[in-house]
Amino acid sequence: MTNHGETTGSFDNDDVTGCDVPATTHRVTLRTPAELADALPYLLGHRPEDSIVLAALHDRAGRGRFGGRARLGIPANPDDWESVAGQLAHGLVRGSERRGARPEQIVAYVCQEPREGETGQQVMQRLRPLAHHLRLQCGLLDVPVIEALCISDGRFWSYCCDNPACCPAEGLPMGLPGTSVLAAAATYAGIQVRGTLRELRARLRPWETAAALEQEAALDASSMALVPRMLDDTSRVGVADETVELARHVMSRLADAPPASGAFMADLRDDGLLSHDEAATLILGLQDRTTRDRAAEWMEGDEAAPALRLWRALARRCVGSYGEHAAAPLTLAGWVAWSTGDDLEAREALAMALGADPTYLFARLLHQAVNEGLDPESIRRCLRAERDGRARTAAERLSEARGAEGLDTPQGTEGADDVDGSPAVAGPRPRRSELPAGNGDKSRSLKAQEARKSALPRRRVPTAGTGPGNGRSGGTHPPAAAKGGVRRGASRRGVAPGGSETKGDA
Repeated sequence: MTNHGETTGSFDNDDVTGCDVPATTHRVTLRTPAELADALPYLLGHRPEDSIVLAALHDRAGRGRFGGRARLGIPANPDDWESVAGQLAHGLVRGSERRGARPEQIVAYVCQEPREGETGQQVMQRLRPLAHHLRLQCGLLDVPVIEALCISDGRFWSYCCDNPACCPAEGLPMGLPGTSVLAAAATYAGIQVRGTLRELRARLRPWETAAALEQEAALDASSMALVPRMLDDTSRVGVADETVELARHVMSRLADAPPASGAFMADLRDDGLLSHDEAATLILGLQDRTTRDRAAEWMEGDEAAPALRLWRALARRCVGSYGEHAAAPLTLAGWVAWSTGDDLEAREALAMALGADPTYLFARLLHQAVNEGLDPESIRRCLRAERDGRARTAAERLSEARGAEGLDTPQGTEGADDVDGSPAVAGPRPRRSELPAGNGDKSRSLKAQEARKSALPRRRVPTAGTGPGNGRSGGTHPPAAAKGGVRRGASRRGVAPGGSETKGDA
């Protein structure tokens, strides 16, 4: 049983991954369950709901110090609790060992809001078997759980203490957000706590308003115009160039827009700056793998913020029967978020991309890399090399064209015939060279694996006169692509709500 009068752990800002914080360490000592409960949002960077969370503690000079964290959604079926508890405990402990710091202790949390007609205390009793499985699974790995807390309906309970003097049966109220000593220290250190994951996902979910019908009609029309061109080798390059140019134009428009207060108002502003036809053209154009990879190059500097806003806006436009098409903009949103240091949004966006298309390999590889705590710089180097190589190729092509023009055309006589009286014929246009694969074995492996999985989602191409108001019959499917990196349709199997998340050592 936990001695609540002793120090449980210290909270240092350099333990929190995915947050831009000053180099100076600010230490806060946590001694009570109330302080541990209050620390949870600062450990994760958001306020968890419907979650299992494990936080590792490492011994330092006789004090516990927070290390890695791991989070999973609570399975709806209690029969799955034991296996999920084992997976989460194993992932946290083994991940810590790979980084050379096996945890000495663990703090466990289960967080869930009451169902209709249920109280917080009833939630605590219902989740007690789950907390028991967490304690057993961590014990099997020789890492004891020194505290297990349930947080529900603005109150918390300890599963490790049955002393009514400090842990009454009705629980204890949580402190007001932002009023604790830890909140003040986190604010001073520059650590920001986001809202809930539900609020974050809402920024990436498709519209469910009346405007969704107009957007689906625009997608139908663009699909009829663009898909045949994307399946044709001679015109596919032109579609890619048009898509990239349009994306640049919209990003410039977003960057010049006045600021808005709050995430909701910012998304409304961005939606108003993007027309239905533009969104449809971009969504369909990004289904081509090479086009998507070119768009992924907007990952840093001044390009990153407007690019992330554009990918969010496009994900919200993948409405109706075009849900699978959201995998591309969601993956790009996750990539830019990870590249700019926002691991939380990166995990959620990539999990949603896999929910839209479980076979989307680029999202799967990025999701695994984020969860393993890898450095995105190797992928950034690869994309920079591709962009530089494409620029060099264009310059060389222009130089060779000018050289050929100087040899074939007599000086001072533009378009004149050759000396033998026949018209001058320019030499063959140089072929576009292969783009470099970039630096880093992981980057090359990621790009090579992803290239083998590209295909266009099977999508209904409506006949003339069809649209959202005319029913679903009468449409036709475009022929499957034989080659060219156009993505085939995927199954609609999804990822369980809540996804998964690991931070730090997990």
